[in-house]
Amino acid sequence: MLKPGKGKTHRAYLWAYAAGAHEDIKAVVYDFCESRAGANAKAFLDEWRGSLVVDDFSGYKQLMGDAQEQITEVGCWAHARRKFHDLQLANQSQIAEQAVRQIAQIYVVEREVKELSAKDRLRIRQEKSQPVVQTLNEWLMLNRQKVPEGSATAKAIDYSLRRWTALTRFLGDGQLPVDNNWIENQILPIAVGRNNWLFAGSLRGGQRAAAVMSLIQSAKLNGHDPHGYLKDVLTRLPMHMNSRIDELLPHRWSQA
Repeated sequence: MLKPGKGKTHRAYLWAYAAGAHEDIKAVVYDFCESRAGANAKAFLDEWRGSLVVDDFSGYKQLMGDAQEQITEVGCWAHARRKFHDLQLANQSQIAEQAVRQIAQIYVVEREVKELSAKDRLRIRQEKSQPVVQTLNEWLMLNRQKVPEGSATAKAIDYSLRRWTALTRFLGDGQLPVDNNWIENQILPIAVGRNNWLFAGSLRGGQRAAAVMSLIQSAKLNGHDPHGYLKDVLTRLPMHMNSRIDELLPHRWSQA
């Protein structure tokens, strides 16, 4: 982000929030902030309550602590798997290889239940994923006792064991995804585009860009042509009642 008048730049961050992969609403909201502090997530979510799928970023911990009765932390299996995958690539760890193979069984079930209702998804998860997860937990605890304290293998195992309650919440709720890959996929266009954009002109400029990008990406998620969507909305906006502005959101919009 450019610092107008100072001739300097400042590292800024684009946070992304979306309904879960199994929710009916297809929408993403980007929030442009000057820092990566957890206070940004706290300010954005405000009084929102529900299940929040996150990785182990420390910035979320304050959020969970302040609203632990209202916000339930759900762990991400993709991040847990990544710890072992990176370890396997780095030193050909047999423990890491076996962990990756066991976690893969969870995703086999997820591919099977992807298009099912939450009720059926939960039933099959409890039938097929529960035994896999239980076996994995026992295996991790057993192998944790065999590896040196502070080793890369110990750290990879500790990441999963430390977050085990959050990682296993998907077994009790068929509406929950097993990872936050859905939101990471929504960040991808931004990650690709920033190589061309390079800078936001200011904090306000970044916030305006985030709002526009939220509409464009949400339009894509709902199968709309972004140009056609924005053209229609901007044409109707001057005469549209402010009390009915939500009708123009991408997941509710229909072309005039």
